[in-house]
Amino acid sequence: MRLLVVGAGATGGYFGGRLAAAGRDITFLVRPRRADRLKAEGLQILSPHGNLTLKPQLAIAGDITEPFDALLLSVKAFSLDQAIDDIALGVGPETMIVPVLNGMKHIDVLRARFGDSAVVGCACRIASAVDEEGRIIQLTGLHDLAYGEMNGVLSARIKRLDDFMQSAGFNATLSPSIECEMWEKWVMLATVGAVNCLMRGTVGEVVAASGGVRFALQVLGEVVATVTALGHPPSQQFVASTLEFVTAKNSSATSSMYRDMLRGSHVEADQIIGDLLARARLADVSTPMLETAYAHLCVYQNRVIAEPQT
Repeated sequence: MRLLVVGAGATGGYFGGRLAAAGRDITFLVRPRRADRLKAEGLQILSPHGNLTLKPQLAIAGDITEPFDALLLSVKAFSLDQAIDDIALGVGPETMIVPVLNGMKHIDVLRARFGDSAVVGCACRIASAVDEEGRIIQLTGLHDLAYGEMNGVLSARIKRLDDFMQSAGFNATLSPSIECEMWEKWVMLATVGAVNCLMRGTVGEVVAASGGVRFALQVLGEVVATVTALGHPPSQQFVASTLEFVTAKNSSATSSMYRDMLRGSHVEADQIIGDLLARARLADVSTPMLETAYAHLCVYQNRVIAEPQT
């Protein structure tokens, strides 16, 4: 199997790097500036599971002229439209697109462009970042990648993908209920993202503040009410674990969206919070806390867009 990893950042770089180190046929599609750095310094991963440096096989936009067996799409959601144009010639009739993106809107976008059958469900759980030296830093020991057919069928192609992903230095799971896992991940991302970004603090800092726990519980309640009204209720066990996560004392946990905000980068406000709000309105669910968090994020995002990029 030949896999094209679209993006070599905190997520794609980590999982793609582990796969490449395990001897899989991996090509990274990256921007010219990232390609130059990777050629000069290699793809570097600093991880509790062991550090890694390798010379990856690289491509830039325009180099892709024939289909791959699978694509691991790991760009930020606000870069999806450009990425779709870049990968178009890499998608053939049998290609599996495995998107490691947040929210659910990207599924609709990819299906509209490439057809329903091209898209495989995927949910990853990892806390990682790219530092100023271009190295991928794994912040915790969590590195889980789940995938499966959106309809839950254990097809021949998904079993082949599973064989490809196994024993590559991370936890790979073929899930018969991947759509449910994707919705539950959205619950977690929207809740923690709203809590961190609106309060401008870690989970522990919010919990320690007056009214912090009540605020976190209200946000979680709105998110759960929304996805339940949309026909995708999270399990009671998942809600309980999420509740425990967002009310943990002294927790240093933060969402990737909050970490992006601290760096002054673009954030996935529209995809993680905005799209959820749009669906909540259609389902007639009241979401005052989420609306406040989204307005706050829009103020921040508009400022970032207006500032000249260096």
